[in-house]
Amino acid sequence: MAAPTEKEKMLRGELYRAFTPELTAARRRCQRATHRYNNAGEEVSRRRLVELWRDIVEDPTPLPPQLDDPAQDEALFEREPWIEPPIRMDYGFNVKVGEGSFINYNCSIVDTCLVTIGARTIMGPNVSMYSGRHPLDPAVRNGLEGPETGQEIHIGEDCWIAGNVTILQGDVPAFHLAFGNPARVIRKIETTMTE
Repeated sequence: MAAPTEKEKMLRGELYRAFTPELTAARRRCQRATHRYNNAGEEVSRRRLVELWRDIVEDPTPLPPQLDDPAQDEALFEREPWIEPPIRMDYGFNVKVGEGSFINYNCSIVDTCLVTIGARTIMGPNVSMYSGRHPLDPAVRNGLEGPETGQEIHIGEDCWIAGNVTILQGDVPAFHLAFGNPARVIRKIETTMTE
């Protein structure tokens, strides 16, 4: 049986080396994709933004056929997540955002491991999510030569993440408010919705 690749180790949250050709190329691909999204311009259609977003997160789901009426075509994407540029990610393929979610500008996501954001979750500006981490011992960490590791981040549905929040590894349960640096889950959101 072949030894696991550094990417496979990364995805499992094990110690891995980030500066391999495969992972360096994956980060460059994501950097180019986020650059296209962030620089799409003010007059870009919702269809094009969704297409650019799917390129970042490597979502192969085909777009629906384009409608002649621009308003009707725009309505096809009303349940898609809305991400205000600029956004920054390491890999993109480890980010899953639920329908009807909103991510405000200047979001940074270190997606060493899976980062999920539940449906209808709202995020303020300048939110950072870090699923990656480094060993504390400098002899192990060893600058660019040493390994990294990570742990998944899961944000539930219908959460509110305030502005300037930094989310480290772990969970924010559905229907909760989180704020601070590092983020703290403050309280359950009272609602008339059925969970």
